[in-house]
Amino acid sequence: MERKDSAGLQPGEHSFFYFAYGSNLLRERILLDNPSASFHSIALLKDFRLAFGTHKGSGNKRWHGGVATVVESQGDEVWGVVWKMDISCLDSLDIQEGVEGGIYQPIEISVQTPDGELVCRCYQMNQCVYGLTSPQYKQVLCMGAKQNDLPPQYQQMLRELETNKYSGPIAIMDRLKDALQRVQDEG
Repeated sequence: MERKDSAGLQPGEHSFFYFAYGSNLLRERILLDNPSASFHSIALLKDFRLAFGTHKGSGNKRWHGGVATVVESQGDEVWGVVWKMDISCLDSLDIQEGVEGGIYQPIEISVQTPDGELVCRCYQMNQCVYGLTSPQYKQVLCMGAKQNDLPPQYQQMLRELETNKYSGPIAIMDRLKDALQRVQDEG
């Protein structure tokens, strides 16, 4: 399947690299909707910063708070994970990120990996209205950062994020708990 119009993809390839910096840092999270994702490496995105908010300030029904985006910012850095994914998962990833609804747009970025520079697909929120994230989203970020052994100072920054203190139910957390329990049971 050829996709010339999509960032991070080259014609004729059967897979692509995706740089995750938000909830998809956590292996169990990305695998919920994208079963072909396999860990490639951790990576550093230079001259961007991590920010949280919602598209047009509309709120986020999935996480009940601001979600992550990357914003160009000279001298700043965002750590994340590069997942290698089958081209067949591109549509499900776009759906997860709300591309059709204009919430996020795919962008092509270059990240630094232990093996050198790599071009990846990434997502950036459109018309972001900045706001605090939920404790649950923060928990998933921190779990993903720890699981992938991101640098200690970056993990500390994530642990220190202020949240909106939302304490209600979050449906995706039940799915994640089930997935994490299966991993634990198998391990």
